[in-house]
Amino acid sequence: MFDPGQEMLSAEIGEDSNDINLMEFSDEILLHILSYVPCTDLVLNVRRTCRKLATLCLDKSLTHTVLLHKEYQVNKDKVKQLMRGIGKEIHQLNMAGCYWLPSSTIDYVIRCKNLVKLNLSGCHLTSLRLSKMLSALQHLRSLAIDVNPGFDASQLSSECKATLSRVLELKQTLYTPSYGVVPCCTSLEKLLLYFEILDRSREGFILSGQLMVGESNVPHYQNLRVFYARLAPGYVNQEVVRLYLAVLSDRTPENLHAFLISAPGSFAESGTTKNLLDSMARNVCLDALQLPKSWINGSGLLQHLKFNNPFYFSFSRCTLSGGHLILRVINGGKDLKSLTSLNLSGCIHCLSSDSLFRKAEDDIDSSILESLVVSCCNLRHLNLSAAHHHSSESLGKHLCQLLARLRHLLSLALPVCSITDVSTNTDKLPVQSVTNVVPPGLGKKIRIGVPTYAKNFLEQSNQKSQSSVFWTLLENLPFLKNLELIGSSFSSAMPRNEPAIRNSLPPCSRAQSVGDSEVAAIGQLNFLQNLTLAQMPNILTGSGLVSIGLQCQHLRTLSLANLGMMGKVVYMSALMDMLKHCKCLRDLRLEQPYFSANTQFFQALSHCSSLQRLCIISRSGTLQSDAVMSFMANCLEVIMCHMFMGESLTVCKNLQQSIVRSFQADRPALNVIIFPLLHEDLTEVIRDVPMMHLDEITLFKSRVAEEPPNLWW
Repeated sequence: MFDPGQEMLSAEIGEDSNDINLMEFSDEILLHILSYVPCTDLVLNVRRTCRKLATLCLDKSLTHTVLLHKEYQVNKDKVKQLMRGIGKEIHQLNMAGCYWLPSSTIDYVIRCKNLVKLNLSGCHLTSLRLSKMLSALQHLRSLAIDVNPGFDASQLSSECKATLSRVLELKQTLYTPSYGVVPCCTSLEKLLLYFEILDRSREGFILSGQLMVGESNVPHYQNLRVFYARLAPGYVNQEVVRLYLAVLSDRTPENLHAFLISAPGSFAESGTTKNLLDSMARNVCLDALQLPKSWINGSGLLQHLKFNNPFYFSFSRCTLSGGHLILRVINGGKDLKSLTSLNLSGCIHCLSSDSLFRKAEDDIDSSILESLVVSCCNLRHLNLSAAHHHSSESLGKHLCQLLARLRHLLSLALPVCSITDVSTNTDKLPVQSVTNVVPPGLGKKIRIGVPTYAKNFLEQSNQKSQSSVFWTLLENLPFLKNLELIGSSFSSAMPRNEPAIRNSLPPCSRAQSVGDSEVAAIGQLNFLQNLTLAQMPNILTGSGLVSIGLQCQHLRTLSLANLGMMGKVVYMSALMDMLKHCKCLRDLRLEQPYFSANTQFFQALSHCSSLQRLCIISRSGTLQSDAVMSFMANCLEVIMCHMFMGESLTVCKNLQQSIVRSFQADRPALNVIIFPLLHEDLTEVIRDVPMMHLDEITLFKSRVAEEPPNLWW
């Protein structure tokens, strides 16, 4: 259980450290400290050090909830020991995304007889193993699983179905057309569905959205309070979700208060869905709403739906005008303090009074935004990306000045052109192609590793930015954790289920005046954790990145895409200086043509001691294989390395095989893909990426207010 020698050593260390002994702290303080230690370390290591810790590590406050999500060093043997040690004490177990664990690992979950909540999303799970496990978990009330090809509901035992009948919350990710376990869950109050079904099989056969014979059992929605469906691109996903919705249209649950469907592209409204929406308008009062754009555009739906105390709205990509937004959604500017999350991404007319005669690039109506800010004063998450929100010259009415009143904001996504100071915008100047313009002083080749910005450039940038409206905005949002600045016409070079995009649309002309000084202003966000910067053509040196690296010490996720000129990476020196200070950085995504992943870059990246995931996407980009291998050897926490470059298939395959061969044994969760970006088989390679990595880092998207807060535990 413990080593007496180590206990004595602990005491000796305490005597030599100014008489401060950790073991003399109160149990409450020690339990708080131990709550930051992964449960596997507590049970398998820390509890063996001394008698006191042996007792504290088994305290109910530490064993009640076990999180193995993103514990990349966990293997089957550790899970076995963990379940043997505290299995009966665990009430909530989160193993989401543990794709590297063999399916037999699930057998040990049976020891957790008192489980109430279980998340197995992303884990390998067969119908028979699911049946055996659920048969033993009679107290289970919340379940998350994947439904893969080969799933057979007829293999579920009566004991398993009895457990499912008591489940109140179900999250189900579908990789094959199926109802999964939904028909067995007769008491459902919350249903989350993620549709990830591909239109074609690996063999090239076209899949059908019709459910297999024997799976036509009717889902039970009578107690449903929350319905959420997120669809990946593809017509099969649309066909299958319609089958789930058909039952809802027959009888809409009276207690339904959140109805959310996230669908990319066009998802046409059918007779069934129209009946469902009409029934909702008559019978329910909602607190959260998200619908496909085609269901809202041109319809009078919003004026008929009733809302109680709404906390989440998403009108992403809808043609909703600001006039309708104020009149139909926030009741003519009435109090809407309950709203905490609002997604208006891609709503190009949402800040104008009328959309009939307005061009997307016209100035916004500041009174619309002002009404929104006043009514929704408690917003925590706001997404205004993927649109041209241009402010007029009205004094005090700039978008940044109005948003500065939302002091509670934790997450914010804006188009780059929206933060432009009107007095200094450059759209009065002749607009030139960014790809062909070489800024003064940057015509010569850049020596990698040598700073290309003046020593006092950082101070000059800070002085300039402190007088800007963007600086004022961030100054008034000191607790902002998530910030996205994305060009209004930006599109990633690697979309889902399609070949890589070779050409991108030019940036907005107003974005031409947003550059290094605005990026430097981000440095004042001391609590910033996640940052995305995309399509900022006026980045000349990237000096603002250094300011962020020095001051944003909590930064965990960094995504940079298409900064500066497209013909060369002008910010490389500044990026390398920045990375030397990012000790907490865990995820790094870089998307930039002609990026050189060379020795100097990886040496700088090696300073990021906490880095776990790296993704580089670069058309015509190059890499140095020996530098990548050295980086992987130095950064022991890295478990994901995705590089889609301009190298040959042979170079990519050889490097990928070398990384796997050298590091897989010590890093069970290692996931490596090195592949040519423009290769015709890219989509086939992408389909093998674990969903957790694909969704969180490999594919680019705006994540602010993407889902309601606390949608799943």
